[in-house]
Amino acid sequence: MAVVTDEASSSPGMAGIVDARARARRRMGTALAIALLAVAVAALATGPLAIAPADYPAVAQALMVRFGWIDPAAVDIARADQVKAAVLMDIRLPRLILGLMVGGVLGLSGAVLQGLFRNPLADPGLIGVSSGAALFAVAAIVLGHALVPALPDWAAAAIVPVAAFCGAIAATMLVWRLAGGAAVDGAAGGQDMSLLLLAGVAISAIAAAGVGLFSYIGDDQQLRELTFWAMGGLGGARWGLIWAPAIAIAIAAWLLLPLARPLDAHALGDQDAYHLGIDGTRLRRRAVIGAALGVGAAVAVSGTISFVGLVVPHLVRLAVGPAHRGVLPLSVLAGAVLLVGADLPARLVAAPAELPIGIVTALIGGPYFIHLLRARIRGGGI
Repeated sequence: MAVVTDEASSSPGMAGIVDARARARRRMGTALAIALLAVAVAALATGPLAIAPADYPAVAQALMVRFGWIDPAAVDIARADQVKAAVLMDIRLPRLILGLMVGGVLGLSGAVLQGLFRNPLADPGLIGVSSGAALFAVAAIVLGHALVPALPDWAAAAIVPVAAFCGAIAATMLVWRLAGGAAVDGAAGGQDMSLLLLAGVAISAIAAAGVGLFSYIGDDQQLRELTFWAMGGLGGARWGLIWAPAIAIAIAAWLLLPLARPLDAHALGDQDAYHLGIDGTRLRRRAVIGAALGVGAAVAVSGTISFVGLVVPHLVRLAVGPAHRGVLPLSVLAGAVLLVGADLPARLVAAPAELPIGIVTALIGGPYFIHLLRARIRGGGI
């Protein structure tokens, strides 16, 4: 299948541009890898209970005892080091892994949907994923207390994440259905993608009304939990709760990462992409399903985290060019760096309490979104 991309040219001038963009991809990939390592180390070491570099040998020894690699009778480990090892292993490491997964899939889904809609202001909320998840999660928070006494502890803890995931998938399916398949189906892809966008806006509005209703009838404790969930956070990360979303996010990545070349062809226009052999039906279905699956799983365990799917792909595109072979994988890395990095001030500013991470990402993404709008109004190169 022949696909024209920004690298498919033999002219000397274009070859220079291609080489420059390849170098930009390598530089950005290296920089993001270093940044990811730095924020990961900071996330594990910082918090209300700090783990200083001088503590690393003792904490590592405590972890080896915990895993049975060292005989406890052969070493003398201080109680403080045992506590630090437990905090590192049971709280900070699952939180770090969750942040990497959620940030990565939000960045990837945003990049794919921006390519699909051919709009740099697109994000996963356009297809109703976030609003559907929010509605079902709020319903579970307000109404789930009637079920919790009859459920085992593990099932009670999973009510809100499971409800949010089901809501994300249900909202996406309803958006798809309301669009009549016109924006998704059709071999030549000639139908108007705005139908999908309008259906997403309609479902989001209805879901917002439902969230408002449940907020009205909830009690004070439920309203507090609802507010914190709606602004997003990684505080609920536990080993037992991250495996299911990890599987869903892995499937989403498997669906979305191979779409680089089809999205490059899709950028040329529906008819040109069709004549280049791109199946518009398959591209749209795979992109929407993958984004819904990944973002639904992310929102289910972290709440609604805004702007990551909007800002990250756009910044990556500015740095390395429009070719999705670079944009998609780098958006995964950049999303992970942004979310784990944003989690640091969220944990430290109000320690031992924590801010919802959505506040931090909104403070980053809001001004940048205004910049995008102003540039678009001026006719700048968004």
